[in-house]
Amino acid sequence: MQTQNQENLFYDYIRRLEHHRQGREMVHFHLSKLRPFNRREHHIRVAADAFEGMVKDLLGQIFVFKNADIIFVFKTEAMGQVEQAIEKVKFLFGDDPLLEENGPHGKDFNSWYDVEADYEDIVAMARDLVEKDKSARAAMGGSVDVKTALLAKQEAGERMTPRILDRVIEALKAADLTNMVRRQYVCSVEGPQMVPTARFSELFISISDLRETLLPGVNLTSSPWLFQHLTETLDRRVLSLLSKTEDRDITGDISINLNVATLLSTEFMRFDENVIAAMRGNIVLELQHLDIFSDLNAYLFAREYVKERGYRICIDGVNYKTLPFIDRERLGADMIKLIWSSDIIHGGHDLTDQVIRQIMLTGAKQIILSRCDSEEAVEFGRNNGIELFQGRHVEALIAEEGRRKNMRTLKKRAAAHDKMNLKKRSLSKRT
Repeated sequence: MQTQNQENLFYDYIRRLEHHRQGREMVHFHLSKLRPFNRREHHIRVAADAFEGMVKDLLGQIFVFKNADIIFVFKTEAMGQVEQAIEKVKFLFGDDPLLEENGPHGKDFNSWYDVEADYEDIVAMARDLVEKDKSARAAMGGSVDVKTALLAKQEAGERMTPRILDRVIEALKAADLTNMVRRQYVCSVEGPQMVPTARFSELFISISDLRETLLPGVNLTSSPWLFQHLTETLDRRVLSLLSKTEDRDITGDISINLNVATLLSTEFMRFDENVIAAMRGNIVLELQHLDIFSDLNAYLFAREYVKERGYRICIDGVNYKTLPFIDRERLGADMIKLIWSSDIIHGGHDLTDQVIRQIMLTGAKQIILSRCDSEEAVEFGRNNGIELFQGRHVEALIAEEGRRKNMRTLKKRAAAHDKMNLKKRSLSKRT
């Protein structure tokens, strides 16, 4: 009996539409052409979810194939909803070359079909998908290099599974995470000597340390969906740590990475109860933009709650390609964390000018330029009104400033010591 995977289901569905072709359209998303880091399970699932409402309303049917491509067949009456969903999907992958308007593949992100007019072509496509799937399964069955597969598994680590996730979550209940909390500062950088001044620090759990401590050899990030569950558990533990006011290692103005779902949890409410009202304005809640747009209604509800309580919101994970799609003011966010890329200044004058214009529209003072691993990143930000920076170069500036302070302190002590010795010698001569 043949397995009814998505390729076979699509072929059967199209054949059944033979006498019901009128008033139907089809859109094919070529997600298999995206860069590998954009083809992860989580990204594909979020893209497919954009059409789920129409599927539930019986306006269309969606198919997600093994190669990550997505096909949505729908009634033409849903065209307006489909176009809105497509814009959302394009936003999710806005940083991929496949969506570059003037690039060689700019028109290859999706293809449109009229089911009635293009029916024979669609049937041929469906048949081809089934045949390719059969061939791939046959090849996998007979010619897998066991040694190569084993080496690849050892290199990447064992895949995360629901059972392993349960073990990690159980271990987290008793684990002391205090020594896994890492701090990275967000600083202003001033003067020709580029002196850093800490504005607040981002607190986060080191995933590599967590892996080595709890489950060495397991790739905790191999399944985006399971990793999402893990981060929600970590959210709760971080909130628990921060609620312990006696822990002096995690005081001061801070930012914490949280999921939108966590903001609506009882753990966050409990954390909020333990925070002094005056301190809430010194806490920045960092939310990933993908998490925000995967359930915008949940975000808007959570935003109203945390803003009313006095917290600040920062939208994280934004790069120069997705920045034009983020309306900070409409989303009610206080800040945006923009990921630095050398392409901004090395990708041509037009690109540089576009990014600068977008920074101005967003509000330069509301932007944190992150992943600043070089001086040119900080220089670009300062030249264009950005005041807050984060990254390895900023950490190096902090270390350098620390060394300068130590040298000044040592010089003062040496001068005081010399002055004291001089005074002693003077007194000795008098006696």
